[in-house]
Amino acid sequence: MSEEQKQAENRARPTTDELRTFIREDWADRRPQSEGEAAVAPYAAARREKVSELFPGERLIVPAGGLKVRSNDTDYVFRPHSAFAHLTGLGADREPDAVLVLEPTDEGHEAILYFRPLGERESDEFFADTRYGEFWVGARPSLEDVERELGLTARHIDEFEAAAAKDAGEITVRLVRDAEAELTARLDTARVENGASAESLQEADDELARELSLLRMVKDEYEVEQMRAAVDATKVGFEAVIAGLAQAVEGGRGERWIEGVFGLHARHQGNGVGYDSICAAGDHANTLHWIKNTGDVADGELVLLDAGVEVDSLYTADITRTLPVTGTFSEAQREIYDAVYAAQQAGLEAARPGNKFSDIHAAAIRVIAEHLYAWGLLPEGVTVEDTLDADHGQYHRRWMVHGTSHHLGIDVHDCALATRADYMDAELTPGMVLTVEPGLYFKADDLKAPERFRGIGVRIEDDIVITEDGHENLSEAMPRASADVEAWIADIRAKRS
Repeated sequence: MSEEQKQAENRARPTTDELRTFIREDWADRRPQSEGEAAVAPYAAARREKVSELFPGERLIVPAGGLKVRSNDTDYVFRPHSAFAHLTGLGADREPDAVLVLEPTDEGHEAILYFRPLGERESDEFFADTRYGEFWVGARPSLEDVERELGLTARHIDEFEAAAAKDAGEITVRLVRDAEAELTARLDTARVENGASAESLQEADDELARELSLLRMVKDEYEVEQMRAAVDATKVGFEAVIAGLAQAVEGGRGERWIEGVFGLHARHQGNGVGYDSICAAGDHANTLHWIKNTGDVADGELVLLDAGVEVDSLYTADITRTLPVTGTFSEAQREIYDAVYAAQQAGLEAARPGNKFSDIHAAAIRVIAEHLYAWGLLPEGVTVEDTLDADHGQYHRRWMVHGTSHHLGIDVHDCALATRADYMDAELTPGMVLTVEPGLYFKADDLKAPERFRGIGVRIEDDIVITEDGHENLSEAMPRASADVEAWIADIRAKRS
């Protein structure tokens, strides 16, 4: 428990011996928390094996992270560190304070999960610990439960720190540093005390972080299926939003209404939202990361909804649709929307094995630049080729500043610790899951934009998986072309009226 938590902790406790005895008595036998091996277990084991091959003879430490105070004596809902989730298969809110250790052996590594198992009912923790006690937060798995579920060795977290940095001067001990700051500080000290060079710690840990990030670039069969589930759940949320657009207009603060409707379905369909939803009406769509969602929604506007459901395994979708509130695009809205759609089509066509990741953006942004040129928005004398010049051009970025694609998975911006060469210059290979998301943004006060365009922002985003002969659009069932979007809205309203 943190010092902040201790200071705020003022709940009543059982204080008499008689009450303690009474609370401990007469409980039925507990049922196992797991019935057998989880579906993800063999996939997580295969991922660990790949890591083992990269770092033979080294101790690798991957913490889940701990609970974090939200306010006073309440914590944020726990989410394990992404590297920990990927290598153990644990998702949702499991297991705060746990640490995965890959302990070197003659055959490779033994996977050991140190965590806080279910406390005995005879202990004060059972009824008196508001952070971990079964009375307060429910039952945790036992050591046997975890071994049965995940197919690895389970030990009590109290044994971890003594085992973590021993013989650090004789073998390399690497740590995922950003999972838990206090744990990192303690292990840095312990590693140095056990013989490691202080100067080498950061470099060794950075190499581990990079390799764990790269490991997630190509998804296995289980991960792709989780992405399908996340996309399917996201479609449910989008269609609920479309069905409720009239209520978003009528009730005021319509962006919050949209956020709440999507969030309800995200929580019901999965673990929740994979990131803060962007529910941007009108000119708010031109603020790329508009997550305040405090605005009204009005007839005649567009709503840019960028949202994704995170399923219980922590894989998240990331989809954007730009929706006409009344169900029909105006002439100017359609003109911009169709340009973005054409750019996305070009980006999708470039998403195939053998191309580079950066080719997706290059294809999409060329179409954006061509439309801006045709509209007369580039400076006088500047051609499409001129603006695409990375050293002396880039005028088009006034209206599309962001990239077109990113990796997607356990993190909405997955594999982020890979180097630029690993990421931007990498060859697309089957199993990569990516977004394709061009946009055009004309702020209401942009005097370089035609008056008819001002206040209109459009983005279209889909989630794809690279296949042997191209790609599969996982979100293809959510219409994209302007006429199809209008038909989609009309169909949903007709069914739910």
